[in-house]
Amino acid sequence: MTISDIRPTTRRRISNVTSYVVFFVIIVVVVAVMDWATIRRVFLNGTVVRSMWPTILRAAGNTLLYTLISFVAGVALAVVLALMKMSRGPFKIFAVAYIELFRGLPALLTIIFMAFAIPIAFRGVRFPGGTIGAGLFALVLVTSAYTAEIIRAGIAAVPKGQHEAARSLGMTQLGTTFSVILPQAFRIVIPPLTNEFVMLLKDTSLLCVIGSTRLTRELTQFGRDGATTYANSTPYIFVALFYLIITIPLTYLVARLEKRMAVKK
Repeated sequence: MTISDIRPTTRRRISNVTSYVVFFVIIVVVVAVMDWATIRRVFLNGTVVRSMWPTILRAAGNTLLYTLISFVAGVALAVVLALMKMSRGPFKIFAVAYIELFRGLPALLTIIFMAFAIPIAFRGVRFPGGTIGAGLFALVLVTSAYTAEIIRAGIAAVPKGQHEAARSLGMTQLGTTFSVILPQAFRIVIPPLTNEFVMLLKDTSLLCVIGSTRLTRELTQFGRDGATTYANSTPYIFVALFYLIITIPLTYLVARLEKRMAVKK
């Protein structure tokens, strides 16, 4: 029997099994040659973990709080921007310029600009919450720019007949938009909005560049401070695990939502 005589499904099964075996062998070899004594001392130091445990929960809470604030404010602003972009005249021009500007600039640069350049350029201008407040404002600007395009696409996906039916019932343009169109649009864009939330959660790590106090630092700043304090990389590993604990369930939720939306279609 030659390879060509084997059924395609059998060939795929053999190929998959071979790939798994090769991958397993590579993992075993890598694990066998690793210096576990050094790894435990530098990356998995139990003493460092025990000393970090009470305070890392505050950093994780700050990360979630910053994400929620930026996301809620960003979505609210994004709705306005999406409607402005779908209008005509100067409102559309402003929305397009805003969206292109903050989608084109790196989020890190926007955060630095808001935290340091604005207070210098405009004397007396201070954001509530200091540099953290300025960083959150920057995240709101960036989030709203990306989310505006998501919401605009959701609005465009709502059948035009929905708008015409609402108007024929005597509803105003504003009432139709907020009572009929936007609720349907948000149901359509739930998966990409959830994905945007996950991206935003990771972007809060950029706030570490503008400084924070022990009470306001987020996970990445906490890890960096811990690595400096203990001269050890365990804090980075510990912080990375916290990010995974938060983001993996969310990414799984996105996949489930996308499958459910695909079935409904």
